[in-house]
Amino acid sequence: MRVILANPRGFCAGVNMAIESLDLALKLYGPPVYVYHEIVHNKVVVRRFERRGAIFVDDIEAVPEGANVLFSAHGVSPAVREAARRRRLNVIDATCPLVAKVHSEARRFAAQGRPILLLGHAGHDEVVGTMGEAPDQITLVEDEEDVERLELPPGSRPVYLMQTTLSIDEAKRIVERLRRRFPDIAGPAKDDICYATQNRQEAIHELAPEADLVIVLGSQNSSNSRRLAEIAQALGKPAYLIDSIHEADPSWFEGVETVVVTAGASAPEDVVDECVAYLQERYGAELEERVIRTEDMEFQLPAELRRQLRERSLETAAQGNS
Repeated sequence: MRVILANPRGFCAGVNMAIESLDLALKLYGPPVYVYHEIVHNKVVVRRFERRGAIFVDDIEAVPEGANVLFSAHGVSPAVREAARRRRLNVIDATCPLVAKVHSEARRFAAQGRPILLLGHAGHDEVVGTMGEAPDQITLVEDEEDVERLELPPGSRPVYLMQTTLSIDEAKRIVERLRRRFPDIAGPAKDDICYATQNRQEAIHELAPEADLVIVLGSQNSSNSRRLAEIAQALGKPAYLIDSIHEADPSWFEGVETVVVTAGASAPEDVVDECVAYLQERYGAELEERVIRTEDMEFQLPAELRRQLRERSLETAAQGNS
């Protein structure tokens, strides 16, 4: 067996920032630290933080007044921010900057009075947060059929925005359909789909044709992970999305000579290592890492944590001088 390990894979800059933020918050404030929604959509990561005292909630009213709460990488609506203010919560905002950009675009277009068409998946945390920026002006578009059902008044100057973890191919088809129906439609100055999503999808497009089987490590509620498996399947390859190699069925590997392994942007690298080790030990697999794109993007920690670190540093320095 040959294993082709896709690179890039796994954690993106936004996920790294969010996970580092929660890790640091637990160290600075001590448990419990409440988290509004899952910090990232990955069961392994969530379970590890639960063991350390993080408490994940889907209702901001479930957070005790005055407690520490961290907003996940997916972003939140203005209504959630206002509820947190009323409850005097100490907020650590770990929203991915690329998601925050989409929120900013939504506010800008809403201020211009333009109808906003948001390409995304209903119920996804990121979509819920973005739609909350202008609920009366944003319409969710999930597929090409939704485009045909749209009714917009003449001269309304519509615009479209995108969930950052969409399938590039799917988004392109929907935008083309939008442009046919609404020739004057405008979009963001730069594609909303994040760099990491694009890079991981590009890697699967390039590597899957060589595979007999594709393994995507990630959780079922991870949009970007699901897109990777769907792309491989669209290319005619058996592809499975699993949280860890322990979920794999040995029958998947019967007669398989080449396996492509990748991981969604919220899947930790040690889960990838465990998968590769399993294939090497059980099937004598030879490993080949294939670099399709290099990534060096980093996002700084939330302002609240940077301020805390400065204050702790000054306090330590003062004690040392006393």
